[in-house]
Amino acid sequence: MSQTTLHTTLHPVSQPIAMFQQFIATEQQTIVLKEKILSLSGDSFDIKLENGAPFLTVNGNRLSPSGRKKVNDPDGTHLFDLRKEHLHLHTTYIMEDLNGDKICEVRSSHKLIGSKATATLTDVSGKAITLVMEGNWNDRTAKIVDEESGQAVATISRKRFTGRHIFFGQDTYVVTVPPGVDMALIAGLCICFDEKNND
Repeated sequence: MSQTTLHTTLHPVSQPIAMFQQFIATEQQTIVLKEKILSLSGDSFDIKLENGAPFLTVNGNRLSPSGRKKVNDPDGTHLFDLRKEHLHLHTTYIMEDLNGDKICEVRSSHKLIGSKATATLTDVSGKAITLVMEGNWNDRTAKIVDEESGQAVATISRKRFTGRHIFFGQDTYVVTVPPGVDMALIAGLCICFDEKNND
């Protein structure tokens, strides 16, 4: 059975959900986020399309107290930064644009079973969007849902533990995104989710 047949079919969203229009999926897409083994710069990721084509690179800064990560497109163009924001009751991560302005906030909340985080952002049309990420990390699955419509805008699965994960701490995530959703935004949210669950 191929990897593709394991994915859930997600319905197109009625209105695009995006911060970066150039990365809006025109058809259902799957991206693969893989942590780099023993990265000297801190937590870093290679993000590819399912066919292996480069999509984004995420480079961490081990010396940054907030765990800042720079997100670049395949040409090396800097898109946004991810970092932890301190002095919050609940764990909070943010995305910043190139001017250092906050463009998205991801805040965790307590849940008896599993994990939950809420992302708030303003999309390219100026609309305020709230996306809720829920999952049971022990089961290695999660989904991201548009709070207003209740529609899934991404599903996430974490590959099962392997020798690489046990010895090197490397995780691999397979993320499926429906048409109309910004894949770069979802990739950023997944990394925030990963960071939150590794805290």
